[in-house]
Amino acid sequence: MTTDSYGTLYIVATPIGNLKDITFRAVETLSSVSMIAAEDTRHSKKLFQHYNISTPSISFFEHNRTARIPQIVANLKKGNHVALISDAGTPGISDPAYKLIREAIAEDITVESIPGPTALISGIVSSGLPTDRILFEGFLPPKKGRIKRLTNLIDQDATIVFYESPYRLIKTLKEILEILGDRPAVITRELTKMNEEIIRGTVLDLLTYFTSNKPRGEFVIIIGKNDANVFFK
Repeated sequence: MTTDSYGTLYIVATPIGNLKDITFRAVETLSSVSMIAAEDTRHSKKLFQHYNISTPSISFFEHNRTARIPQIVANLKKGNHVALISDAGTPGISDPAYKLIREAIAEDITVESIPGPTALISGIVSSGLPTDRILFEGFLPPKKGRIKRLTNLIDQDATIVFYESPYRLIKTLKEILEILGDRPAVITRELTKMNEEIIRGTVLDLLTYFTSNKPRGEFVIIIGKNDANVFFK
């Protein structure tokens, strides 16, 4: 049950690279709400300028969420509509958006999703690997718990997807090779941007490539099932 006098929290997907990859509804929503909660207001400024969006914005990210969540919820309870966006893609995927969403739900505030781009889906559908069962692991822990997480995936009959930064890509590929073996694999980099790159092969192929080519940008790592029939020719 929601309270009619409260505002609505809109979860708005924004482009992962190309600014044209945004829906009419998303632009309309961002232009009409009372406030936008953005992961990085400086980063989002380019999008706002491109679409002439003048809505006031505040930052909302992992390290200020404790203070921001009550502030945003208070605005919603006053009847103001608020849009939540991340730096790129769909909020709530490997970011703290779900914590705000959960609090809004607890306060009987309507939560509405404005769907659109996500690197997760774009990477999977362009990979060529099986999509009948997908296991999304997000980012592996920076330090402790990495090996345990990967070990738990050994017997999973699914295409496994990770997000990774350029700073830990080599380390992650080495650990995947050691624990999951040399499976079919794809890396997508800088999707929809000018330097978009999709590299297909095996885990060893990808490790060899990025050992010689410095990793740059944001990565989606897609690991195939342990099945020789799906290796790339």
